[in-house]
Amino acid sequence: MDAFVHQLLAGLATGGIYASVALALVMIYQATHHINFAQGEMAMFSTFIAWSLIQAGLPYWVAFVATVMISFVLAAVVEFTVIRPMHDKPVLSVVVVFIGLLVIFHSVAGWLFGYTIKQFPSPFASDAWFATSMMSAHEVGAIFVTLCVVALLFSFFRFTPLGLAMRAAAQNPVSSRLVGINVGRMLMLGWGLAGAIGAVAGMMVAPVVFLDPHMMSGVLLYAFAGALIGGIDNPVGAVLGGFIVGVLENLIGTYVVGTELKLSVALVLIVGVLIVKPSGLMGRTIVTRV
Repeated sequence: MDAFVHQLLAGLATGGIYASVALALVMIYQATHHINFAQGEMAMFSTFIAWSLIQAGLPYWVAFVATVMISFVLAAVVEFTVIRPMHDKPVLSVVVVFIGLLVIFHSVAGWLFGYTIKQFPSPFASDAWFATSMMSAHEVGAIFVTLCVVALLFSFFRFTPLGLAMRAAAQNPVSSRLVGINVGRMLMLGWGLAGAIGAVAGMMVAPVVFLDPHMMSGVLLYAFAGALIGGIDNPVGAVLGGFIVGVLENLIGTYVVGTELKLSVALVLIVGVLIVKPSGLMGRTIVTRV
């Protein structure tokens, strides 16, 4: 029983990381109605930036904040220079651009930082007071960081004029322009926030899986499954879906299929959701009258 509870809690910890990436995917989907297949590689690249800053002598939390800010700017620049010119282009062309971004970030990270596996420090001491026999300090800390990110984003979008403008621009760009909202700027800010969230997720997962250019490949797949389960157009649903996937992946991978086939759990979840309930648990079902 203790082993089951441990696997359940460990699944919640990894699910928090999947929830962060799923949240970033949903934010970009709401703004552009496209899936950013490069989200994982952008998070990995941001984590390498944090690692470089730490190696240069900066304290962890200073490097953390600096990386989040750099990632925000980097993602905003990508939206302005690469994604915005693809507006109103065919869907297949946009998908190819996203795949191209994935390959570029992966290759540049390997070129700049190498392909050898590196250790990434955890900000939470192993003997911290909140560590338990069931969950390590990093697992507890990762969940706490994820919940803080969700709370901050909820407060931003719910209670600030800029957040309300970003929500309006994502839901109805035409009406937003009519009331004076700069939709292009709101979309760029949305991409920046998604990049910052991805950076946080990367820095939380790196101490667990270690740091290398391939580290976010599986995480992105699990996060995509979480976003689909919760609802690809619902941020709260994406967070819930991320936690669900983390728990299912850990329990099924441990007690049913084994660790070698854990990645197949995400694929089965994706296919199952698309067949049974494409809108997800909390997504909107859109009906078009013809």
